[in-house]
Amino acid sequence: MADFALRNEEKIGLGAAVLLHGALVGLLAMQTMRSEVAVFPERINVSLTTEVGLEAAAPDPVSESRMAAAPTIDINPAPAPEAANPEPAPRAAPVPPKPPARTATQQPAPTRDRSRPDRTPPKQVITPPRQTTGKPGGAPRIGDDFLDGKGSSTTTTETRAPAAKFGSTERAALFSAITRQIRPHWQGQAPSGVDVEKLVAVVNWELNPDGSLKGRPRCKVNPASITTSNQPQVGVYCERAIRAVQRAAPFKLPEQFYDRWKALEWQFDRRL
Repeated sequence: MADFALRNEEKIGLGAAVLLHGALVGLLAMQTMRSEVAVFPERINVSLTTEVGLEAAAPDPVSESRMAAAPTIDINPAPAPEAANPEPAPRAAPVPPKPPARTATQQPAPTRDRSRPDRTPPKQVITPPRQTTGKPGGAPRIGDDFLDGKGSSTTTTETRAPAAKFGSTERAALFSAITRQIRPHWQGQAPSGVDVEKLVAVVNWELNPDGSLKGRPRCKVNPASITTSNQPQVGVYCERAIRAVQRAAPFKLPEQFYDRWKALEWQFDRRL
């Protein structure tokens, strides 16, 4: 058998081919592992408002309050009429000074005619003090004429704090507060069984101003969430949802927003 010898160029080419093939195999292996790991999880319900302060900023709110401001100074007051020229007071005749002793070389000074005043006195103009108007200023000013008020209205005389506004931030805070008080009494209370996690119940209840229940809550399960397997658990599911509301009462919610939470409708599912 003849010996097979490789030249130097062939050895270098063979080594480079082996290295490139090994790198390609490693890259393909990494791509396979990445495709196996990148599995998207199921959708979860996330709430960003867990602890929100809901205390009223004003203990006795009103619909609107007067703006706290003082009258502004009129920068263009009406010109005052020019005062009449006062009569000049009569001037006493000056006492001529005693002439000094004259020498032989000094000549007598010419005498001045003092039959009339030296000059006419200037006119005197009296400027009245600057007046203020009753219009509210653009910024508050501390002083005796400072107006009491806690709002921004210029049409009312009410000085108490204005009523709190209910916007998207207050709505999110109210939702978080109610959910936070119900969740401990609902988690772990739902019945177990096949497809029970698919059930969705809607509970309605009314509250008194002190947060206590007004009557018994009412429950209804969404028909789209009922299957053949979980249908026997529908009644138990609703009863436990009602019991969670009863145990959470009395609810601690802001009194100034009572009109927003006196009648509630809440969804009970496995993600509450």
